[in-house]
Amino acid sequence: MTDSNIRNFCIIAHIDHGKSTLADRLLQATHTLSDREMQEQVLDSMDLEREKGVTIKASAVRMTYTAQDGNEYVLNLIDTPGHVDFSYEVSRALQACEGAILVVDATQGIEAQTLANLYLAIEADLEIIPVINKIDLPAAMPEDVAEEIENITGIPAEDAIPISAKTGENIEAVLEAVVKHVPPPQVDTEKPLRALVFDSHYDSYKGVIAYVRVFDGAIHKREWIRMMSNDVAVEPIEIGVFTPGLTPTDRLQAGEVGYIATGLKTVRECRVGDTITLRDKPAAEPLHGYQTVKPMVFAGFYPTEGEDYALLKEALERLQLNDAALVYEPETSTALNFGFRCGFLGLFHMEIVQERLEREYDLDLIATAPSVRYEVVMAHTGEVRVIDSPADLPDPSTIEEVREPWMDVQIFMPDEYYGVIMDLAVKRRGQLTGQEYPAPGRVVLRFDLPLSEIIVDFYDKLKSGTRGYASMDYEFKEYRASDLVKLDVLVNKVPVDALAMIVHRDEAYHRGQKVVSALTKKIPRQMFEVPIQAAVGNKVLSRANVKALRKDVLAKCYGGDVSRKRKLLEKQKKGKKRMKMIGTVEVPQEAFMSVLRLDD
Repeated sequence: MTDSNIRNFCIIAHIDHGKSTLADRLLQATHTLSDREMQEQVLDSMDLEREKGVTIKASAVRMTYTAQDGNEYVLNLIDTPGHVDFSYEVSRALQACEGAILVVDATQGIEAQTLANLYLAIEADLEIIPVINKIDLPAAMPEDVAEEIENITGIPAEDAIPISAKTGENIEAVLEAVVKHVPPPQVDTEKPLRALVFDSHYDSYKGVIAYVRVFDGAIHKREWIRMMSNDVAVEPIEIGVFTPGLTPTDRLQAGEVGYIATGLKTVRECRVGDTITLRDKPAAEPLHGYQTVKPMVFAGFYPTEGEDYALLKEALERLQLNDAALVYEPETSTALNFGFRCGFLGLFHMEIVQERLEREYDLDLIATAPSVRYEVVMAHTGEVRVIDSPADLPDPSTIEEVREPWMDVQIFMPDEYYGVIMDLAVKRRGQLTGQEYPAPGRVVLRFDLPLSEIIVDFYDKLKSGTRGYASMDYEFKEYRASDLVKLDVLVNKVPVDALAMIVHRDEAYHRGQKVVSALTKKIPRQMFEVPIQAAVGNKVLSRANVKALRKDVLAKCYGGDVSRKRKLLEKQKKGKKRMKMIGTVEVPQEAFMSVLRLDD
C-alpha cells in the first residue's frame, strides 16, 4: 500500500443531519461489513447514543475501496458528534484528517453547528466536500441548499453531491469525490515516529487504548513507545486498525489511522492530544496538540444512599477515562452529606454523564442546580478567586466585584421569528452584536449572552418559540463584571447550602418567590409550622409557611369542666414550642428536583 492511496477524512454536520447514516452506507458500499453484520448507526456503539439518536464519541473506521480508475484505496473515516457540547471531539478528529465531508440536510439547509464545524475544518486547512442529504424527502430543496452552500462557503453549487443516506442513492459519487478531491497524506517514513492521540478509551484487558493518527515514521508491534508529554514508556500489547472492530496488525506507518493498546492503567498517563514516539529512537519535538478543554457548567452529584460514595468515586474515575472533558472534586454539604462537584461542557453533557452513572454503575444520584464558574475580585487584596459553587462565595463585604462568563452566541433561523428571538435574548440580558442574511428568508443573529442564562432552558425556549427551526452555536468570549448576589434558601431558619444560587440582583426577587412557592408544595408538613425563606444577605425577599399538622387533643373530653380542655391545649402549645426549637426538617429529593425545574 503506497501513501498516495490513503485518504483520511471525517464527516461533519449539524445534529440530526445524517452523519451516522451516511457512515453506515459508506461501510456497506465498500463491503467493510457484510449485510449480516450491518445494523443502524453501526459506529454509535454506546446504548445512550442509539437511544438519543446522537453521536457522543468520535469513532474511526478503515475501509478499502476500488475506484473507477481501477486503483484500490484505503479510506480512514472518522465519524464526529454534531451537538455543540461535543465540539471539542470534532476539533480533535479534524486534526487527524486531510478532508471533510460536510453534510447538509436538504430540508433544513445550513444550521449553526454546520457553520461552526465548517469554520473548524477551514482553520485546519481541510478539503471540503459538500454533500446534500435527505433528497428522498418530499420537502427537500437540494437546489436552494446548494446555492446557500455556495453563498456561505464559495464552493460552486454544482459541486455539492445530492444523496439519500437512507436509501443509499448516489453514495458511490461521495466515495469517488473523496478519492479525487481529498489529498493523500504528506508523509516521511524515514523520520522518527510521531503519532497524535486523537481519542482514547479504557479496556479492562488491554488498558488504555489510544486512537492515533501516525504523521511521521512507523511503529512495529512490540516496539517500546514513549509519551512525549510525561515521558511514560511502555511496551504496547497490540497495534492495529479499526474495521470497525479492533483488528491487530504488525505495523502502522505514516499517514495511517489506527490504535495502540498501551496497557496503561490510567488515561492521565496517555492524554488526548499527546504525541507518541519510540523510546529508542525518539522524535525531537511533539506535534502541535489541542487546547485543553475547559468545563463550563458545574453541578454537585450526591449519592442518595451515603454508603454509595465509594462507588460513585470509582464510577467517575472510570468515566473520566473515556471522557477527557469531565472534571470532578470531592465536596460536602450539610443537607446532602458527601459527594462530588463535577464540571461539564454543557447541560447535555451533564445529562449524558448523569445517565451513564445511573445506568452503567447502577447509582441513585441527586444533582444540585447547575451553576457556572465565577471570578471574584477581593476588595483589599485585589486577588482573583475562581468559584464554581454558590456555597463558596465569600462574604459580600469583602468582594469588590463578581465576574461571570459571557458567550458569543450565533442563532440561525427563518426571519419570521426575528421578534421572538430578540424578545427571548433581551429577557436573558442579551446584547445584539450583529446580524447577517446568508440566504433569502434566513437570518443569523449574534448576541453576547451570560452563560448562566443559557445553561438552564434557553435552548428549549429557543426551539419551542421557533417551532424547531432555529439552531444555535456558542463559544466562550470573556468574563465581565455583573451585579451578582447569592440567593440563600432557609428552611426553618437554617440555610440549605445545596439550594443556594448566584443570580443577578434584578432577578433575585422573582427567583426567590419561585423557589419558595415550589418548596412549600414539596416539603412535607411537620408537627410544627415550618417557615421557608429566600434571602440575599440579611434581607428576606420572600417567605411562606408550611402549615403545622395538629393533633386533636380534645377528642377524649366529653363535657366536664372547661379548665380540663384548657389545660390540654396549654400542654400542646408548650410541646409545639419545644418541638419547634429542637425540631429538624428533612428536605426531600423531590424538593431539590423542583428547584431545578423552576423555569418549566
